[in-house]
Amino acid sequence: MRASRLLSLLLLLQNRGRLSASQLAAELNVTARTVYRDVEALAAAGVPIYAEPGPTGGYQLVDGYRTRLTGLTADEAESLFLTGLPQPAAELGLGAQVAAAELKLMAALPTSYRDASVRIRQRFHLDAHGWYREPEAVPHLLAVAEALWQDRAVEIRYRRWSPRPGTVTRRLHPLGLVLKAGVWYLVATEKDQPRTYRVSSIEDLRILPDHFTRPDGFELAAAWQAHVDRYEHFDHTDTDANAVVRLSPDAIAALPHMLGPKAARAALRTLTPDGPDGWQRATIPMETVPHLADILLRLGPGVRAVAPERLVVHMTETVHAMARLYPSSGSSRSSR
Repeated sequence: MRASRLLSLLLLLQNRGRLSASQLAAELNVTARTVYRDVEALAAAGVPIYAEPGPTGGYQLVDGYRTRLTGLTADEAESLFLTGLPQPAAELGLGAQVAAAELKLMAALPTSYRDASVRIRQRFHLDAHGWYREPEAVPHLLAVAEALWQDRAVEIRYRRWSPRPGTVTRRLHPLGLVLKAGVWYLVATEKDQPRTYRVSSIEDLRILPDHFTRPDGFELAAAWQAHVDRYEHFDHTDTDANAVVRLSPDAIAALPHMLGPKAARAALRTLTPDGPDGWQRATIPMETVPHLADILLRLGPGVRAVAPERLVVHMTETVHAMARLYPSSGSSRSSR
């Protein structure tokens, strides 16, 4: 542990130049006293490190000195592809490895390249979560990732909404994790058939002792894109994956803002007149009942769910619960 910290301290000075003891302590998550001891150890080992006194002083290396102790560990190398995604890396338990790998990678780069990488980090940032959305609770994400790294089968209890709502037990071979718009999805095979599962809907998970062999030629990006294509180009006759709703003219105009451009275009192609005052019926792709219900509720009285029954029940229960929070003005006065 100390050897790794000494190397990190050395690489910090090599990458950033002069740093104070307090700055180093903050970067390494240790006390300033520990930094003093580590600096003494590096100096005793022959590293040309010295202290510059004064309010703007700190520790730095002799000009021109560069260490070649930048070999990546296996875990750090695996985490390189997540260096631009610190929050997802932390959720996967790889935050420390990503930080260490990034530091070593920076140290190994020529000065001109290192300066360019710093400029990129200062100018670009990826935030995977949507506006006003908290990250989903994914208590079983680390266990899924562990099984994924080890090619181990898992048994899960999964809360599903189609074709019939309820909790089911599944034995899966995990093939990959995908982060889509702040939501984690597991791509896995069940009885040799690829399926996609929302990680937040996993109620319990057990890693099984037996290993499995990944399918030859499987590519996660291609498998996920195929799933996205199937979802976005939905089959209007698939009643398990779609919802039928009635929409007012104002709600129809708001669909692109609520569903997103692709889903809205698909829904708008299904519009058929349904009643007076410009109301129309539409078929909308449905990921889960709660997800679509949240969207439809934002349309207020401009939408009415028609099918499937589980969506109608969910919407009805939610609206009634909301109505109980807002009694009529007469009831409100009498309750005071």
